[in-house]
Amino acid sequence: MATYREAGVDLEAGETAVSLIRPLAQATQGAQVLAGVGPFSGLFALEPGRFKQPVLVASADGVGTKVLLASAAGRHADLGVDLVNHCVNDVLTAGADPLFFLDYVATGVLEPRVVADVVAGMAQACRQAGCALLGGETAEMPGLYPPAVYDLAGFMVGICEREALIDPTSIREGDALIALPSSGLHTNGYSLARKVLPRQALRDRLHPGGPTLLDALLEPHRSYLEPVRRLRSSLTVKGLAHITGGGVLGNLPRILPRGLGAEIVRGTWPEPEVFSYLTPFVPDVELWRTFNMGLGMIAVVEATSVGSALRALDGEAFDVGRVVASGGKVLIRE
Repeated sequence: MATYREAGVDLEAGETAVSLIRPLAQATQGAQVLAGVGPFSGLFALEPGRFKQPVLVASADGVGTKVLLASAAGRHADLGVDLVNHCVNDVLTAGADPLFFLDYVATGVLEPRVVADVVAGMAQACRQAGCALLGGETAEMPGLYPPAVYDLAGFMVGICEREALIDPTSIREGDALIALPSSGLHTNGYSLARKVLPRQALRDRLHPGGPTLLDALLEPHRSYLEPVRRLRSSLTVKGLAHITGGGVLGNLPRILPRGLGAEIVRGTWPEPEVFSYLTPFVPDVELWRTFNMGLGMIAVVEATSVGSALRALDGEAFDVGRVVASGGKVLIRE
C-alpha cells in the first residue's frame, strides 16, 4: 500500500500554496467577484446597465521557455507579470478591457513559496490592469515534469461594447503603422535565444553600468493597456497587432485584409540592445519571424492621423511604415 505523498504528490504543500495565494488574489477582487479562490469555480457579475451590447473577449497563453531562465535566476514574480500582460494585450487587440484572469501552474514538485511568488506577480499585473485574479489551478505531476521545473498558462476574459470593437476590415492601402515599443523579447523566442546565446554571456553588461544580458532577457512583457486607451480616445484605430510568437512577419498580416501587406522602415524606432546580441547568431529573416525586434504592438491608423497618434502617445510611439499592396507580406526596409 502507498500514499499519495509516496507517489510524489504532497497534498499539504498544495494546501500551503493555496493559503499563500488566497490573499494575493483577494487583493485584486472587487464587488463583482462573487466567488474567488477556494470554490470549484469563480463567479463574476457584470455591472447592470454598464453595457448596452457587451461582447466578451477571451485569450489564453503561456510564457514559453522563458520560465527556464527566470526560474533558474529566482525571478518567479516577473513570470506572473509576463503572463498577465501577454493576455491583456491579446484581448486589447479587439478593443476590450480586461475583466478577470485565471492561471494554471504545473510542476513536478510543488514548492509553495515559488508558486506564491509567481502568483504575486500575476496579482501585481492584474491590479495595474484593473482586473480580478479570479482563481486558478496548481497541479503537481511527478513524472511528467522534473523536480524544480514548472510551467504556466493564463486565461483572460475581457469585455467591450459591440460598437467599440476594433474592425480590421476597414484597413486600406496607405494607412500608417504606429508602433508601441517592446521592453525586450517579452515572452517569445526564448528557445532560439537560449540555443544561440553563449551561457557565459548572460553576465555581460549591455553597456557600462547598464543591465546584464540576463536582465534584458528577463525584462517583463510590457502592457499596452493605457497607451492604447489614450490612442483610441484621440482617433480611430483600425487594427492592433500584438507582436508575439511568429514575430513581426507572422503577426502583422493576421489583421490585414486579403491582398494587403506592410512595409516597415527599420531604424524608425528604438530597438532594444538585447537584439544586437542575437544578430550575430541568427539569420536576419529568422530574427524577424521569431522576435518582436522592439515592436511590441503595432496600431494601424489613417495616414492623416499620424500626427494626432504621436501626440496622444507623447514619445511612446513611432511612425514605422505603411500598409501596402504586397499580397500579405511584410517587407522590412533598411
